[in-house]
Amino acid sequence: MPSIAHDPGHGLWILSGPGSSYVLHLDDAHRLRGLHWGPRLTLDQAASLLNYPAPGRRSFEDPADGTLDLDTAGAMRYAHAGIQVRFQDGVRDLEPRLVDATQSDSALVLRFADRHYPLIIETHYHLREGTDVLERHVRLQHTGGPADGPITVVRADSATWVLPRLGDYRLSQVRGQWSAETRLTRTPLPYGETVTTSRRGITGHQANPWAMIDDGSATEEHGPVWSCALAWSGGWKLTAQRLPTERVTVSAGFGHDPVTRELAPGEELVTPVCVGAYTEDGFGAASRLWHRYVRDHVLAHPDEVRPVLYNSWEATGYDIDVTGQIELAEKAAALGVELFVMDDGWFGARTNDAAGLGDWTPNPERFPDGLAPLIDRVHELGMGFGLWVEPEMVNPDSDLYRAHPDWVLHQPHRRRTEHRNQLVLNLARPDVAAWVHGRLDELVTKNAIDFLKWDMNRPFTEAGWPDAEGDPDRLWTDHVHALYAILDRLRADHPDLRIESCSSGSGRLDLGILARSDQVWASDNTDAVDRVEIQHGFSQLYPAQVMGAWVTDSPNPFTGRSVPLDFRFRVAATGVLGLGGDLNRWGDTELARAAELVAEYKAARHLVQLGEQHRLSGQGDLTAVQYLAPDGRETAVIALRHARHFGHRDAPLPLRALDPAARYRDTATGAVHHGAVLLTHGLPLDLAADDHTSTLVHLVREPA
Repeated sequence: MPSIAHDPGHGLWILSGPGSSYVLHLDDAHRLRGLHWGPRLTLDQAASLLNYPAPGRRSFEDPADGTLDLDTAGAMRYAHAGIQVRFQDGVRDLEPRLVDATQSDSALVLRFADRHYPLIIETHYHLREGTDVLERHVRLQHTGGPADGPITVVRADSATWVLPRLGDYRLSQVRGQWSAETRLTRTPLPYGETVTTSRRGITGHQANPWAMIDDGSATEEHGPVWSCALAWSGGWKLTAQRLPTERVTVSAGFGHDPVTRELAPGEELVTPVCVGAYTEDGFGAASRLWHRYVRDHVLAHPDEVRPVLYNSWEATGYDIDVTGQIELAEKAAALGVELFVMDDGWFGARTNDAAGLGDWTPNPERFPDGLAPLIDRVHELGMGFGLWVEPEMVNPDSDLYRAHPDWVLHQPHRRRTEHRNQLVLNLARPDVAAWVHGRLDELVTKNAIDFLKWDMNRPFTEAGWPDAEGDPDRLWTDHVHALYAILDRLRADHPDLRIESCSSGSGRLDLGILARSDQVWASDNTDAVDRVEIQHGFSQLYPAQVMGAWVTDSPNPFTGRSVPLDFRFRVAATGVLGLGGDLNRWGDTELARAAELVAEYKAARHLVQLGEQHRLSGQGDLTAVQYLAPDGRETAVIALRHARHFGHRDAPLPLRALDPAARYRDTATGAVHHGAVLLTHGLPLDLAADDHTSTLVHLVREPA
């Protein structure tokens, strides 16, 4: 059970999960400090920390810098402040005082009021059952009247996480770009402020809103790790700061420089949730905690295994019609595919990427009888039907844009920058959001659509709203809130509808979008060799259950690399398996082997998607991942090797988390292995000598 204990005499609150505690201390100046974040403590143990000697005051520095959980700008604090405002008279400093505190076993709200100005700041904390994650957000409220004027919110981070003193500090994040997303990087944390951000209106390919900190010695299986992630799908900023005093904080929130937000009298601003966790036993334990959190507290359908899908894009591009799609569907069904997804090119005048976006009606020449004949045939074949849409976009060459050119993000007296020949609809406008929802609802209602691939293929530019009432900068947040509302309403009205989030790959991958979708397209790069690195970084925070991965043609259409079919399948099998190649060009031998590999995946996908993941090796030529059933009765290992050197055979691969007293049978060969031997000496891989070779081993525990 989560617990929150309060010691009013010492000004302490201790928020505890099964294995960790986060301790808050309100000092005599009403500053809220992060006193402890780490192994679980009792109240008495936490109170003893107050007896530790305080650092002496240094010239030009306030010892509170780097220790404040509610970090507001003011006094002699010069480090990053998570809450920054500007009042109408130009005053920027804040002097909050605690006025109220409410708590339960799992939630705490601390309410602060500025000493002079009409501003309330609430810090919210929520412990989730059965996990060591702590959810946090902030609420700002303008409590004044018209004479007080607006308050400008310059920065409103959801949380500032105060880390303990460590011998050193290392920062783990992912970096990337289009077709090279989520590549893991671990670097020493430099002194000063390390800022990661997206100014694009979406989460972004270049970075992802999470961070992990350790002392530089943690490994996959050993060492404490502190981590946090922001549940937000728009612009964001994460600041990891290391002060000369060796205090470190990580502060994260929505918005980015130089965008501000005005609060009119009576208005409030509620930030998105930022989630933090302390774990021991290395980065693997941290990842497994995040995977469990996503399944237990984020996803709407966490117990579902995702179907094997086929997507038509790489087979057809824009050369699409009902006959060709039915032929592909029949070939896909023969391989064991369960969901057929028709991609771009089915609507309006969409014969290329320069026209048609926004006109969400079937092209009459390509689909003279609408989508029904295709959908009916797909369902006859025993598959679900999915459809690609990009509802937030419009081509200037479209009926929608010609009717409503004012509906896009734009600024007066400035050009409208096109990317991929398209512009961004301003969902912050209620009329635009209502139109988008209505059109999608009609599309799903009138057609038996089981799945939407929701794409978003360009960032914001000229992000203006000339006819906005009030603060036009609110479009940066209101667009995302409107997107969430549309998705929430669609899913409520169509409970069997499943949605994949795509943004030219994983340009919109975060906990916020995962609460409203079922999986994410990990990258437009389907090259299996590149995907190993992309998917390794993806797995640091997000579970395999949400990672869309395709098997496409060889040579790869993006990189030109040739890779064997088995390797392509096994790489995609570490997530939600999909096929995206041109099946019309696959020979009989390739099709037959593909059907066998689909069946192999289906036999183990409950372990891949719902099991506990252990990264056995993620560096060098060998990558191996183990998936363990929740009850421990089954495990699957996927091993991928790029090359064998000097003729050396592969060493057996030690497994993890098995019962040493049990025996495990290989479902393919019938070989029986002792758990203790698998844990210590390892699983023989018996990989071929070829480059880019792979195996999937499915082990079942023998009855006692």
